[in-house]
Amino acid sequence: MTKNTLVDLNNHLFEEMERLNDDSLSDEELNKEVLRSKAMTNVGDKIIQNANVMLKAKVAYDDINSADSNGRSQILLGDDKDDKDIHEKTK
Repeated sequence: MTKNTLVDLNNHLFEEMERLNDDSLSDEELNKEVLRSKAMTNVGDKIIQNANVMLKAKVAYDDINSADSNGRSQILLGDDKDDKDIHEKTK
């Protein structure tokens, strides 16, 4: 299974930029590359947006767990089986 990274995405985008900059392309080939680059940009944008969401979630999770060890993280993460005890600890 291929495992792509943001570095791979960056490399693909730069490769596409090089293809777009190829002076030997015919008008038809250039038009195909332009369409391809638009598709790659759209997919790349979604990958980057997803990575940003994952990063923000990780940062928030780490902030919650490191800044507050008295139980509030369980409430925010939805693990409130001891909800009554946690509320008492946070007062």
